[in-house]
Amino acid sequence: MNELVIRIKYHGDTPPIEKIAVGDWIDLRAAETVELKAGEWRPISLGISMQLPEGYEAHILPRSSTFKRWGVILPNAMGIIDESYCGDNDIWHFGALALRDTLIQKGDRICQFRIMEKMPPVRFEEVQVLGNRDRGGFGSTGDV
Repeated sequence: MNELVIRIKYHGDTPPIEKIAVGDWIDLRAAETVELKAGEWRPISLGISMQLPEGYEAHILPRSSTFKRWGVILPNAMGIIDESYCGDNDIWHFGALALRDTLIQKGDRICQFRIMEKMPPVRFEEVQVLGNRDRGGFGSTGDV
């Protein structure tokens, strides 16, 4: 497998990120201390800008411990950063929604990312019948 090179710019005194040997996700840290009240939403700076390789995008998700530790969720389920968001001031953020009063300290590992190949070009062809066996509708494993 060829190694991809990702150019990264750190803003302020953000510590360098690193890929650990176990797992495919890379942790990201809050670049600022943020106090949130229950029900409050705000983007939290991650203190980095990146130039992703052409044809790739980054998927950002909370770490498994993020809700337990700080009571925040990512309300749009997943953050996606494509290769065009690569300017010097295109700083990555984590959009946090607090479900309880919380304090996130600068340097806390609040989310993680991995890069994925972008979807290839597609086109849609309209048909009247797909001609496949039905699985049983939405929410079904196919066991009817």
